[in-house]
Amino acid sequence: QVQLVESGGGLVQAGGSLRLSCTASIPTFSNYAMGWFRQAPGKERERVGVITGSGRGTSYADSVKGRFTISRDNTKNTVFLQMNSLKPEDTAVYYCASYSSSTWFSGSTNSWGQGTQVTVSS
Repeated sequence: QVQLVESGGGLVQAGGSLRLSCTASIPTFSNYAMGWFRQAPGKERERVGVITGSGRGTSYADSVKGRFTISRDNTKNTVFLQMNSLKPEDTAVYYCASYSSSTWFSGSTNSWGQGTQVTVSS
């Protein structure tokens, strides 16, 4: 049973920064792509950023390009989401997810964390 545990959420003012972390209990962590998703109240879940197993490939939602950066440390089974220049519309529960393959485009999500709340005040 894969476990994903997120941390780092909280309350921040607009223009501020937060760094989310997600630690995975996956024995061969570097074999799998990882992603960050978010869901705001009344809205559909949105994919924010994804990263290949090696960490060399990334992709972002247009809404966060240039502000958010996804990265990973395969020695620590951890994926990060650095969020800068935060806006009130970034307020949501953020989830990390693992994929079934080393790239997001050749696999699908198969495990999810419990989520961490990010609230951006104006």
